[in-house]
Amino acid sequence: MFRKDTIAAISTGMSNSGIGIVRISGEESLQIIDQIYKGKEILSQIPSHTIHYGYIKDGDEIIDEVLVTVMHAPRTFTGEDTVEINCHGGVFVVKKILETVLKYGARPAQPGEFTKRAFLNGKMDLSQAEAVIDVIHSQNEYALKSSISQLKGSVKEKISKMREEILYHTAFIETALDDPEHISVDRYGEKLGAVVEGLLGQLGSLIESSENGRIIREGIQTVILGKPNAGKSSLLNVLSGHERAIVTDIEGTTRDVLEEQVQIHGLNLNIIDTAGIRDTDDVIEKIGVDKAKEYADTADLILYVADASRELDDNDKEIIELIRGKKTIILLNKSDLHMVMDKDFLVSYIKESYGNAQDGQEGFPVIEVSAKEEEGIKEFENVITSMFLGGDISFNNEVYITNMRQKTALQEAYQSLEKVMDSIKAQMPEDFYSIDLMDAYEVLGSITGETIGEDLVNEIFSKFCMGK
Repeated sequence: MFRKDTIAAISTGMSNSGIGIVRISGEESLQIIDQIYKGKEILSQIPSHTIHYGYIKDGDEIIDEVLVTVMHAPRTFTGEDTVEINCHGGVFVVKKILETVLKYGARPAQPGEFTKRAFLNGKMDLSQAEAVIDVIHSQNEYALKSSISQLKGSVKEKISKMREEILYHTAFIETALDDPEHISVDRYGEKLGAVVEGLLGQLGSLIESSENGRIIREGIQTVILGKPNAGKSSLLNVLSGHERAIVTDIEGTTRDVLEEQVQIHGLNLNIIDTAGIRDTDDVIEKIGVDKAKEYADTADLILYVADASRELDDNDKEIIELIRGKKTIILLNKSDLHMVMDKDFLVSYIKESYGNAQDGQEGFPVIEVSAKEEEGIKEFENVITSMFLGGDISFNNEVYITNMRQKTALQEAYQSLEKVMDSIKAQMPEDFYSIDLMDAYEVLGSITGETIGEDLVNEIFSKFCMGK
C-alpha cells in the first residue's frame, strides 16, 4: 500500500525557534546521513538510539552544527530506520538541511506519512494513529488526556474484544452448519441473544460517549442571552479576562455576535455574546437579535443573564420561552445592586410558566453573580464542571469517542447487531445470524484499520501535518 523509499520532512514548526528537527525514515536513512554528517563516527555503524554531535555538510560546505539521533528498525515510530537531525531553529537553516537531505536521496514526505507508515508497519492501529493528530490539536486538559488514552490503545482494546466475541460465535455457527451431525445449534439463538444484548450495551455506551467526546475535543458551544444592558458583555469580559466586548449604559450596544474561547476547569467554552433580546425598529439591531435566536437554537449551553436590578419584563419572558428544553444556566446578574428580583422569584416564575411540563426545565441552575465585582464566578465554574462530564473525568477505564468516523462505524455495527436480535426473535435460520454478525465484525474492524481500503487510509492521513 505504500512505497518503501526514504522520506524526509521538517517535524517542528516553521518559525524561528531554539531548535528545529528534520526527520528521515526509510531503508536509506543511514546511507543518506553518512553522506551529509561530519563527526567522529560513521553513523550507520553506531548502536541504535544514540545521539551524536557533529555538522551537516553539503560537499565541503558546512550548513549547521547539529545533534543527530540514530534509531534502527524496528524499534522506531515508523518501524523503519529513522534519523532525526536536531539543528538550530532558524527557518532558513532548517529548510537548507531538508534540501540537503532530499538532494542526497530522500523524497519529501506527504502529510502524515510518518504516522501512516507506523500504521502500515503494524506499530499502531488506526484509532491510535488518529489519536496522534488529536494530541497535536488538543486545546485543553481533557482533550489531551482523552487523546493520550486512545493513543495508549483504549479504543483498540474495547473494539478488539468485541470483534473476538463476534468472530467466535460466527465461527461456531458456520462450523455447525457445515457439520450438523456433530455440532448442534438447537436453542443457540437464546445463548447468542444474551451475547448480542451485552455487545449492544457496550456499543450504546461508546456511541453515547461521543457527545461528551465532541465537547472534550471541540469545546462547549455556549451562547449568552439576555435583554439589553443585562450585563452579557460584562460577563464575557470577566470570563475571557480582558476587555473583549464594548460595555456602555446605552441599550443595543452589542449588535453583531462576538466570539471568544475561554477555558474553565480544563474545558473549553466557545462563547458567543449576542445582541440583547428585545423588540426593536432598528434594522441592524433586529438582525443581531435574530442571529442570537438562531445561535441559541443549536447551542450546547445557554447562559441566560437576567438583570436582578430590574423587574422581569416581556423581553425576559421571551428568553424564558427560548430556553425551554435547552441546557441552560441562569446568571442573576448585578447582585451587588439593590435586587428587585431574587432567585426564589425567578425560579417560581419559570416553574409557573412551564406549568406541569415534564421536561424538568424548571430546575435550571440559578446563580447570583456580579460581573462588575466578579462575584459568583467560582460557583458558576463549578456548575459548568458538574453539568458537563459529571464534574470529574477519568480516562483510565472510561473511553470517549471523539472521532466522527469512529462514531459512524459504531452506529453501523449497532444496527447490524439489532438485525441479529430481530432474527433471533423471529426464530430465523442460523445463517441469518452469521450474515449480520459478520457485517458488525467488518465495520468494527474499520475503526482499528483491520478492514479498510487504501483510499480511506490516504484520506485520513492527508489531514495530518507534514512532519508527522
